[in-house]
Amino acid sequence: MAQPLLFWLPVMIQQSDSMDVILEKPSGLSRRSKILIGAAVVLILSLIPLWPALQRWSRADQSVDLARLRTATVTRGDLERDVAADGRIVAANHPRLYSPAEGTVALRVRAGQTVIKGQALATIESPELESQLAQERSRLQSLESELGRARISARQQNVGNDQTAELRRVRLEAARRELQRAEKLRSEGLLNEVEHERAKDAVRLAEVELEQSRQGSRLQREALDFEVTDSSRQVERQRLVVSELERRVRELAVVAPFDGQVATVDVDDRQAVSANAPLLTVVDLSTYEVEIRIPEAYADEMVPGTRVEIDYAGRKFPGTLTAVSPEVRESQVEGTVAFGDRPPEGLRQNQRVSVRLVLDRRANVLKVPRGPFLESGGGRKVYVLEDGLATLQDIRTGAMSVGEVEILEGLAEGDQILLTDTQQFQGAESVLVRQ
Repeated sequence: MAQPLLFWLPVMIQQSDSMDVILEKPSGLSRRSKILIGAAVVLILSLIPLWPALQRWSRADQSVDLARLRTATVTRGDLERDVAADGRIVAANHPRLYSPAEGTVALRVRAGQTVIKGQALATIESPELESQLAQERSRLQSLESELGRARISARQQNVGNDQTAELRRVRLEAARRELQRAEKLRSEGLLNEVEHERAKDAVRLAEVELEQSRQGSRLQREALDFEVTDSSRQVERQRLVVSELERRVRELAVVAPFDGQVATVDVDDRQAVSANAPLLTVVDLSTYEVEIRIPEAYADEMVPGTRVEIDYAGRKFPGTLTAVSPEVRESQVEGTVAFGDRPPEGLRQNQRVSVRLVLDRRANVLKVPRGPFLESGGGRKVYVLEDGLATLQDIRTGAMSVGEVEILEGLAEGDQILLTDTQQFQGAESVLVRQ
């Protein structure tokens, strides 16, 4: 049975050739090919607009979202080089009053109280100073009495000397008359030569005594005048001592130097204080100024007359730098700013304000806002944003203000830059910025 089956199988396969039909290949592309080609063309056309973005993406070292970045546009305009500083409002006239002597203080006012000029603020009880004044007054009276006695004694001496001189003048005249009589008697032969010479000697003796009396009177008068003058100077000196003590006693009553307000009280009532101890501070409420602290790096550029802008309660007020301290403390220099116009209402002592000092003004310069890029890049590099790709570029900066920076080289007007800290990109030459 197996052999017949094997015999007929080839016969059956050979006979199937008569059933095959030869098909001819159609000319042109098939429908499937056309569909594939069309899809490829559409894909290519859709990728053409994205080609620049693909190129940028291929060149970018990093990528970041635009929402995480701060950008700015390079503009042209005027730039004011300025410095920001913190200040506090102080009264232009705010002296601190000190104890004039050692003693016990009796307060008459409290902190915050309004006072008028000449009003008693405190009194220093100083028994030692008052006792010293009484002693010096007594000494002055003693010296004045001595001066009076010296003047009386000088007048008495002068009168006595004048009387002595006058008596000797009379004696001289009498001696001269005696000489005239002697000469007349001698000419008549009634007087010898000895008596005549004796009369001459009496005249010469009287002349010498009168001259000595006059010289002695002048010298004694000068000596008496000197003693009186010296006593007068001692009295005058003592009067100055008493006057100074009286002034110090008057100053024991501490009074207000002007209309104002008691700002602080440094002592308690009935407290013992030493000389020159601080008592209280009085402020003049009519005139205010601003005390500021300027960074040491700008101290050389700060000169009296520098224009200042004071920010108070959201408003800008003009001012002028009036004084700069020559001393540096904690890398800062203290300065004083006066309001240019009338100070704003409602100012209070030690109130904080912001101050902007204008050092220079430059016209028509390229500038950008200040940002972290300035510190991180040292003002020499910045990322320029163009078509979604931020490229690191070298720049050179110039003058700087509180809010803006002058661009000298590396950027053009209209360029868009990243203000963000450049250190986060780790020195990448280009960064892809995703929208």
